[in-house]
Amino acid sequence: MLSTRTALSVLALALVSACGGGGGGGVAVNNSAIIGLTVDNATPTKLVVANADKQTIQTLTLSSNAVATLAGTANTAGSADGTGTAAKFYEPFGITLSGSDYFVADTYNHTIRKLTSAGVVTTLAGTAGTAGSTDGTGSAALFYGPKSLAVAGLNLFVTDTSNHTIRQIVMSSGATTTLAGYAGTPGATNGTTSAARFSAPFGIAYDGTDLYVTDTGNHGIRKVTTLGVVTLLAGSTAGTTGTTDATGTAAKFNTPTGIVSSGTNLFVADTGNHTIRKIDIAGGGVVTTLAGLAGTSGATDGTGNAARFNSPVGLTIDAAGNLYVADQNYTKIRKVDTTTGAVSTLAATF
Repeated sequence: MLSTRTALSVLALALVSACGGGGGGGVAVNNSAIIGLTVDNATPTKLVVANADKQTIQTLTLSSNAVATLAGTANTAGSADGTGTAAKFYEPFGITLSGSDYFVADTYNHTIRKLTSAGVVTTLAGTAGTAGSTDGTGSAALFYGPKSLAVAGLNLFVTDTSNHTIRQIVMSSGATTTLAGYAGTPGATNGTTSAARFSAPFGIAYDGTDLYVTDTGNHGIRKVTTLGVVTLLAGSTAGTTGTTDATGTAAKFNTPTGIVSSGTNLFVADTGNHTIRKIDIAGGGVVTTLAGLAGTSGATDGTGNAARFNSPVGLTIDAAGNLYVADQNYTKIRKVDTTTGAVSTLAATF
């Protein structure tokens, strides 16, 4: 099997797959793969990290760079609900915060887990080890390699990557429905609910009105209303890769993965280009490169195109507008000033 980092480096083809984690089956490994990030703006401010290959959810206190494990057992995969190290995950990719609770896309368990701030883990929806596309409540619902989540009101929205769909979950009950896309049928069609098509959707963000999805296999950014109306915001209509900064369909991406909203702008981890892109939502989808140099990977801290990234993936943003990026083949977290494009590396080890 491929490790998570290797699979992600293969980019779109591996992202479609829901199999191939490096720490599965309870086999001890030393890999660390930071995929999903969310920020807890409580005092002290923390990042909460989905460490896929380590099979854990970790916290990083920003004032001290101290890393701790909130739930899961390092390097031991499983599906058990429980508290702290008694809980088990299998390649958790995405994480988001709602109130004081976290929700995790437990990708290779094909489930959505709930995690309290005290480290108590339960399964909200899906059946561990069973892939599928069934709508239903709790364990009656089935997923296939879910990657990312976003909160909108009382609902979670999930990129069900290997089903090529966007799913909606009522957080209070686990009732799951398919918002957009048609399970098992990839494509690039704009449309409403099951008439729309995606190809390995990965990241998802909510700006207070609409959802935005990195349609990774199509190298585009799709807009999805909460009623399931899907349109292309930016990127090629033909699934063409590129590096072009421009407006709407004139802009080009290369395997975009993570996405986050600041309310007025979207920020995208353009993984295959090793850059962080900015999209002006109100401006009709104007795309610019905030940091990094397209086609050139590296680890350099700097401002704008003087900075270098290596396969950036997960993104989150804090209350002050600072962007945090899972980078360096998923082993480091970078901080990006969204005003200046200045990039620095957090001194934390996972």
